Amino acid sequence: MNMNVHEYQAKQLFAKEGIPVPQGKVCRSVEEALNIYAELGSKQVVVKAQVHAGGRGKAGGVRVVDNKNMLTDFVKQMIGSQLVTYQNAPEGQPVHQVLLEEPCQISSELYLSVVLDRSSQTVIFMASSEGGVDIETVAESTPEKIFKFSVDPLVGVMPFQCREMAFLLGLEGKQIKQFTHIVTKLYKLFTEKDLSMIEVNPLVIDASGDLVCLDGKINIDNNAMYRQPQIREYHDPSQENELENRARSFDLSYIALNGISAVWSMELDLQWLLWI
Repeated sequence: MNMNVHEYQAKQLFAKEGIPVPQGKVCRSVEEALNIYAELGSKQVVVKAQVHAGGRGKAGGVRVVDNKNMLTDFVKQMIGSQLVTYQNAPEGQPVHQVLLEEPCQISSELYLSVVLDRSSQTVIFMASSEGGVDIETVAESTPEKIFKFSVDPLVGVMPFQCREMAFLLGLEGKQIKQFTHIVTKLYKLFTEKDLSMIEVNPLVIDASGDLVCLDGKINIDNNAMYRQPQIREYHDPSQENELENRARSFDLSYIALNGISAVWSMELDLQWLLWI
């Protein structure tokens, strides 16, 4: 079984590796949100509900606000609510915190992920120029737009692999160097933290032509948790099935069969992409 982490936690891990992310902070109350709004110093901010599921934007869990009143109303609406998306159970998942970020002027959106392919026993990078949409739909309709390379564990990510993928994505100039940096650091994070999946969707090119990780999803194998005390502290049982939590407290493996979790759904999507 794997443990998922919230977007803001994934971005904290990204930032520690020098991977570019928008400036932002998480809050759990209207008062905290207003303080962060003042700190960011931007009239417009993006507010994102923090749940372990994709599809938050379509479900009303992401909003751009232009003033304190809009911010107050949205934070009150979100915190303490149950957010229902296409990736979680019918009852949704509780929202205990929201992430406030500076807005990003998006020029284009890319997709980037790192996944452990158990069949080949290698780490695989996947990328596409069609970011910000359902990647499985892209894989089905235009599989030629998904690019992959596997990493030799003896030598790690090679610069030529990054450059080749960058060219396929249509990157140029400074973007190629930035992409190489992001891929190299993601691999370092993946291996050092015993991760089983990293997904950046979208990886955007902003108005200045720079690459920024606008979203981030991470999960880790529970069997490696004893080596990762920092990530263990990220565990949020409120986002998981109650029966699975009770089983875990007795060191038992249990998977509820009355629905599919967001983490398992992402893993299925990524494994399916490996087969095309």
